[in-house]
Amino acid sequence: MSVAPTAAVGPLPLEELFDTTAVSDDARPCQADFDGLGASLSAQDLMAAGWTPGRTLTVLGARLTWPRWRPGAPDNVRAAGQDVRLDGHGDALAFLVAGTGGAEAGGLGTVEYADGTLSLYRLTASDWRRGPLGAKAVALPHVNTPDGQLTERARLYVVAVPLVAGREVVSVHLPYATGLHVFAMSVRATTPQWTGSWATGTSGYPAVGPWTDRTLRLVVHTSVGGTRVRLRFDNTFAATPVRIGGATVAVQASGATARGVPVRLAFGGAAGVEIPAGAQSFSDPLAFAVPADANLLVSFHLPGTVTAAPVHRLAAQRSYVSGAGDHTADGSATAYTSTLTNWPLLTGVDVGGGPGAVVLLGDSITDGDKSTVDANRRWPNALATRLLRQSVVPRYGVLNQGISGNRVVTDRYPGDGVSTDSAGVSALNRFDRDVLAQTSARTAVLFEGVNDVLGGASAPQVIKGLRELAVRGRVRGLRTLAATILPCAGHPRCTAAVDAERIAVNAWIRDTRVFDGVLDFDCVVRDPASPTRMLTAYDSGDHLHPSDAGLAALAESVDLRMLSDYTSRSTTTGAWSEAPLPLRSSRST
Repeated sequence: MSVAPTAAVGPLPLEELFDTTAVSDDARPCQADFDGLGASLSAQDLMAAGWTPGRTLTVLGARLTWPRWRPGAPDNVRAAGQDVRLDGHGDALAFLVAGTGGAEAGGLGTVEYADGTLSLYRLTASDWRRGPLGAKAVALPHVNTPDGQLTERARLYVVAVPLVAGREVVSVHLPYATGLHVFAMSVRATTPQWTGSWATGTSGYPAVGPWTDRTLRLVVHTSVGGTRVRLRFDNTFAATPVRIGGATVAVQASGATARGVPVRLAFGGAAGVEIPAGAQSFSDPLAFAVPADANLLVSFHLPGTVTAAPVHRLAAQRSYVSGAGDHTADGSATAYTSTLTNWPLLTGVDVGGGPGAVVLLGDSITDGDKSTVDANRRWPNALATRLLRQSVVPRYGVLNQGISGNRVVTDRYPGDGVSTDSAGVSALNRFDRDVLAQTSARTAVLFEGVNDVLGGASAPQVIKGLRELAVRGRVRGLRTLAATILPCAGHPRCTAAVDAERIAVNAWIRDTRVFDGVLDFDCVVRDPASPTRMLTAYDSGDHLHPSDAGLAALAESVDLRMLSDYTSRSTTTGAWSEAPLPLRSSRST
């Protein structure tokens, strides 16, 4: 349902520009007409997802307020060049949007800053009924129509577009774009006071437990340390909220035993938090000495019944589940009677201060498949250790966003619903969440493609996907590197035809100028006498995944200067100076 726009003098708050009603009560579907054809979102489905009227949700690190819905009242605006009053400093504008009309909707808008300057942005929104589930913020199970309710996924999306660094936003001019609806928008704040120390990507939404009144104690390994800590929990891919009753953090002594008494965390001053479907929650900053290159125990109580959850499937690390009760404050391991080999819900550990983080977007090789369990011998761990032991470049945090089985261009996990496939949505669909929205990300390394070619994708398809990721990263100001695909001859699916596609992708990576640098991992581990095969000394035995020695060789081959634009450090102040590096590749022959 739409209302005629009124003439405005100067920018107005977004809610004063609302002209379309997208949400209807299930019993009164004619209250709304989102798409011009009478269809609408279900108010009951939104409530069940935790998207209650006026609630502020955090998605992609941005705080967005769902409109205060009233029956029949407008709750979004069709983008038609309106000027929106908005202020703040940050790295991105975040929009809660959806398209109508059956196809992606989008156009160009402008941002006005306090100093009178302008910048352009492009905003696109996928269709609310046909858009990719892998990129959505939330999917609702029904669509309301005048003829009855349809069992069909209704999608809402959060899209972030870059801002000029260091400038204060005062207003935003929306695009002229048919079928582009905006429900909420905000300036996503930068986080210079935080550095990502550990992170993982959500690989799927499988059945778990079920867990009722259980405490999970997850073991995670830091890269850098600090004197403050905050945690991030994500309810990605979910259809319903999840409640965390309480949480603590401790340094691991051994197994599920803490060194000292676990320290309690808070969420907005409260002991626990409910996380809506598709949203995330950060704990409040906590004074806590986080050691570098060490295991933490993150414990959180699930007071309700959890039958499915967002997880990172391949942890290469044992974690723990308690018997009944809140055992977050227990220092001993007595209550923790069973083990986990995945990481549910927890997606990040940030520490205070620091120079920012390097994000490694990859597949099972980055994830640590075939590395020694509980030993932290993934190549990201080895890279983090190298960074800690040098002073040529800043000692960045290292964030491992590898997902076993992941592909560049196609989803394995479908992006919605309970599924046994936990190989993640495509790199294209998870890039905003797993790279661009990571805490203080400075550099991204793209190390994917082998699962694409093993699954039948052509080299041009993989190249197109990698090129898009590089452009998206660099537009956002990230230094973006690519790594070549490792040899795989001897693996049952690595036929001569597959290897030809791999070789073609690698040739493009080495020759293109799209990336800021290339890590030639193929050259690092291949057998000089048989270049399509991995060296026996580096092969785990399946001819696809490196052993601990092979993973260490990957990390050791990285020219650390390629990770940074900072090239020198003052011996007086300790500050780093910034200059582009003319480096193209890090290779071992």
